Amino acid sequence: MKQQTLTSAIELEGKGLHTGESVRMVIRPAPDDSGIVFRRVDLDGCPEISASVDNVVNMERGTVLERDGARVRTTEHLLSALAGVGIDNAVVDLTGEEPPAADGSAASFVELLPDSVIERQESEAPVWTCEEPFVVEEGSARYAVVPDSTLRISASIEFEHPLISRQHASYVIDPGIYREAVARARTFGFLHEAEQLRASGLARGADLGNTVVLTPDGLYAGVELRFADEFVRHKILDIIGDLALTGVRIHAQIVAERPGHRGNVALAREITERTRRQRSARRVDIEQIFQILPHRYPFLLVDRVIEYERAKRIVGIKNVTINEPFFIGHFPGLPIMPGVLIIEAMAQVGGLLLMDSVENPEEKIVYFMSLDNVKFRRPVTPGDQLVFELEMLQMRRSVCRMKGVGRVDGTVVAEAEMMAQVVDR
Repeated sequence: MKQQTLTSAIELEGKGLHTGESVRMVIRPAPDDSGIVFRRVDLDGCPEISASVDNVVNMERGTVLERDGARVRTTEHLLSALAGVGIDNAVVDLTGEEPPAADGSAASFVELLPDSVIERQESEAPVWTCEEPFVVEEGSARYAVVPDSTLRISASIEFEHPLISRQHASYVIDPGIYREAVARARTFGFLHEAEQLRASGLARGADLGNTVVLTPDGLYAGVELRFADEFVRHKILDIIGDLALTGVRIHAQIVAERPGHRGNVALAREITERTRRQRSARRVDIEQIFQILPHRYPFLLVDRVIEYERAKRIVGIKNVTINEPFFIGHFPGLPIMPGVLIIEAMAQVGGLLLMDSVENPEEKIVYFMSLDNVKFRRPVTPGDQLVFELEMLQMRRSVCRMKGVGRVDGTVVAEAEMMAQVVDR
């Protein structure tokens, strides 16, 4: 399952749901592993705010992101549309604080994103797979999450209103189902709340064109529902948008009772934390290393991988013993691991990270093209355990740049930046 972006920029103009201000939005293609990034082009320096749960600052009537003083609000409908059709990487330029409300659903965004403007990229899409059931509760919202091979969202809501009462809906979320069953469901609000919301600075752009307005006993004159259960469908739309803040594709069944933005974000935080733990907990033993790297004795210099984040970061170990063949001549009576072999071991750990980011690694091999900023801080001797941590700085097609650090007992012994290329064997 590959990451996806756009083939070219698309744009939409309109007014914000809460600010009521006119805004122009341009969604642009972005490289692999960029994620979704909002860019406030109306502010000095065009500050960027990543669509990350770490940047959430407010969840009242919408999800608000902020970074270094730059803010974007009501992000959930656009993020839902991008996630719903399978866009992993994009830059969203905004001339204001809020994307256009359009008709209050994700339909206008989805219409701009037919299959013809979606481009498959080189890197694998990041996926979080639920491994064991768990529950998240936030206020009156409750989410039960269980293992599944795809993403299924079931939601139930309950309001004391004759058109809503208790509603339930359940969908497997794929682009086709999303476009047909979820994207067109509009946001809704109660007429008696309108003045209070506007007084608090919210809903200033809400009108009958972008909100399903409910009176005490029905719909405001001129408003018609698109679906009898449009209300719960919109809640599912919001869940998808808020869960996009995890930055991963989710394989799980989520059963949501009385969902809202606060609960959605609490669930997104839990999934993000579980994703981090799963990535850190991954272990690669010597048999798996044999399957990935072509090196063999006496030149295989990695014993184990203890932490791993796909296409981002890896931590590997080399146990240095007196039995290493190079100690015979380097140096007699004063065994010191050659610096070039320390860098070679570091490069092999980096090769594991790189090879696991390509298809059919057994048919590939890694060639290192350059080394920069190589530094040796202290000697490595028998009995030391070298711990190498490498970070992917850039990956373009088959060429990548990595930064590596080697430590013994927490002390840096070597560091380097390296460029490598994956080629056919």
